[in-house]
Amino acid sequence: MEIGVGLDRGLGLSWDQYRELGRHAARQGYRSVWTNASIGREATHICAQWSAATADLVPGGIGTGISVVPIGYWSVPALASCAATVGEISGGRFVLGIGSGALHSPEFRRSLGLADDLRPLGTMREWLVTLRALLAGETVEHEGRAVQLHGVALGSTPPKVPVALGALGPKMLALAGEAADAAALNWCTADQVAANREIVAQGARAAGRDPGEVSMIEYIRICVDEDEDLARRGLVRALIGYALAAPGANKSLGYRGHFGRMGFDEALTELEERRDRGSSLDELIEAFPVELARQVGYFGPASGAAAGFGRLARGLDTAIVRVVAARPGEESITAVMDACRPSEIPAG
Repeated sequence: MEIGVGLDRGLGLSWDQYRELGRHAARQGYRSVWTNASIGREATHICAQWSAATADLVPGGIGTGISVVPIGYWSVPALASCAATVGEISGGRFVLGIGSGALHSPEFRRSLGLADDLRPLGTMREWLVTLRALLAGETVEHEGRAVQLHGVALGSTPPKVPVALGALGPKMLALAGEAADAAALNWCTADQVAANREIVAQGARAAGRDPGEVSMIEYIRICVDEDEDLARRGLVRALIGYALAAPGANKSLGYRGHFGRMGFDEALTELEERRDRGSSLDELIEAFPVELARQVGYFGPASGAAAGFGRLARGLDTAIVRVVAARPGEESITAVMDACRPSEIPAG
């Protein structure tokens, strides 16, 4: 299993801090550094910087990845061009993750001028097929609902850039098996990882692929502090925005559907009802079930972080320590990185 570390936009890092923390990750033995993507500081540039800034510490530089780019912000050729360039800079040590983002939301589609009838599954299938073809050096002809390309090519073939699909539900997981290089998971129990791997394998076999060609990647959130209650609040604050459905939203879709499939519907419905009655975010964090949080992440003293991470990482090919800072400042970030450095993670 490869162990990476995730430094996301929510940490509020400067450009220089991204670089220096990437170097810290390389010194601690992490195989890769990952970030997420949205509008703002551009994630492929961050990955390129990590690769270049660690070349004196790791031959060719540390591996990098994005999990994930919400596809609504890009066109296929533009994203392929950026990914191919990072692939060249890194010597083939870059993984591109793509996801549907909030494509199921009419408000999200309207905000980006996307067609109102676009739906996540078909859109992601078109993106995977065309994006992987461009990155393989092919000239692409594709006339679809979400992607239209006619004779488009990059003009060169970069080192292989694996494309991971952000996947939560069974249909998207099966699509990862059918058409992606990897499935990028998020907020999973250990049992859910195993169940997801089987769905991905079924999708691969249905498409005539070897399931072993499709790797399983996941962010695992870790928040450490000797003040366990502070660490708990930090992790739950990171979790609650994913777990609760927005008022009036369909609870079978997106992350709310994902948590429901893992058996957490009753607990989350109670929290949503509290919110709708006027409970504040801090009150909801205090009411959030501790055992639910423990099943999808780790919070607590640094001494228990490696074992907690190892428990949640079982069955993955790439497990990523997604840093959740308990306190402002770099010290809280490096505390997570140091506690979960690969040499500390128990085998198996």
